[in-house]
Amino acid sequence: MANIDKIGLAFDDVLIVPGKSSVLPKDVDVKTKFSRHIPLNIPILSAAMDTVTESDMAIAMAREGGIGVIHKNMSIERQAEEVERVKRYESGIVQNPITLSLHSTIGEAKKYMEKYNISGLPVVKNKKIVGILTKRDILFEENDNKKVEKVMTKKVITAPERTDIDEALEILKKHRIEKLPIVDDKGHLKGLITIKDITKRKLYPNSIKDELGRLRVSGAIGVSGDAMDRAKALVSVGVDCLVIDTAHAHTKKVMDFLKKARDKFNTVDIIVGNIVTKDAVKDLVDLGVDGVKVGIGPGSICTTRVISGAGVPQLTAIMDCAEIARKSGIPLIADGGIKYSGDITKALAGGADAVMLGALLAGTEETPGETQFLEGRRFKVYRGMGSIDAMEAGSKDRYFQEDKLVPEGVVSRVPFRGPVSEVIYQLVGGVRSGMGYAGTPNISALRNAKFIRITRQGLRESHPHDITIIKEPPNYDITR
Repeated sequence: MANIDKIGLAFDDVLIVPGKSSVLPKDVDVKTKFSRHIPLNIPILSAAMDTVTESDMAIAMAREGGIGVIHKNMSIERQAEEVERVKRYESGIVQNPITLSLHSTIGEAKKYMEKYNISGLPVVKNKKIVGILTKRDILFEENDNKKVEKVMTKKVITAPERTDIDEALEILKKHRIEKLPIVDDKGHLKGLITIKDITKRKLYPNSIKDELGRLRVSGAIGVSGDAMDRAKALVSVGVDCLVIDTAHAHTKKVMDFLKKARDKFNTVDIIVGNIVTKDAVKDLVDLGVDGVKVGIGPGSICTTRVISGAGVPQLTAIMDCAEIARKSGIPLIADGGIKYSGDITKALAGGADAVMLGALLAGTEETPGETQFLEGRRFKVYRGMGSIDAMEAGSKDRYFQEDKLVPEGVVSRVPFRGPVSEVIYQLVGGVRSGMGYAGTPNISALRNAKFIRITRQGLRESHPHDITIIKEPPNYDITR
């Protein structure tokens, strides 16, 4: 007969007890880790959901110091393109830049420019640069079949391989050009430095980048069918981390797949989720995982717990799993249950290294969700990956389902919230405030904070009460 293990706690069940503090919120350090080898400047990542994270969101998240996990409800080819778009969006030196030949057409050039959001392309012959084609060169060209050699700029300013960013900036300024091809001693094209990338570095100093100066990005994969092919495709375009994303990762099927993936892909980190127990962390650690994702059923659009009767309240799940993850030296991601910035602080205090957000980011400009208008207000569609719609689009394997579906999520709408950078600013600001109250200068110290359990009246007292709100602040939603 089943027995009661213990009482499970959610974020609303506790508060962090303020402590003696000598730190101001603006001075606390919110740096953390996403996986064993990938650092973050903020403890936030965007969820691998088809109404949350594609390349636009991943780019925005990396710029802010977090990371996006691009969902897998799309073809392998398209997901790889989304990852590649992030990796090519910004870099110190563009490695293996997209090039044209003398016989390429203006139409082909336009397609590349639109697909990768770039304004110019080097033209090469036998790997040597012979010209450069920019949008200015083709601004008034209407014949898409015209060869690029007819309109390209033939006098190209180049720089040697040893050129650093500061030297490149001086060359760009001196010659008033936007792109600087990098060549070897034989004149072969080796890379490309653009004024746009240098400018972005200054505009977004908190960005998370790899060793080549490219924005970091992660991609979700499953464990069935073409999962290994999907992983191979993502790795081939430079994905920084693979996230094996399933509703229940402590299963033989997931762990068998992890063994194969770990053996095959040793150049990228692998995170596995979702789990809620110490035993699950132990078993995944033994298989060489680089991070774990915790949460079964806490999401606002998830019905797993009420449909299946299974799950663990999120704060307890985090605290249990963190005990083993900490000893093993792997980061823990808290996935789901976050309604306010204070919940992020509680998750971090409970042992999480970062949180994965869905609903809080779903209404932003960068999400791929459908926009709706209702009574003069803008909304965006936000759906659970366990909803009928999402499972029919490709996520049914996440729940180990095949034909006739039993949904574990719903389709909803959330208010439009503008650019994700504004949302992130408020969320990180709330975390900083919480760390200031706790008197903790960094996330590691925050784990020593004390919780106090509260009653239903304590929760009511925590929210605005006995008044009518006539002006909503940007960081508080009365509907949650």
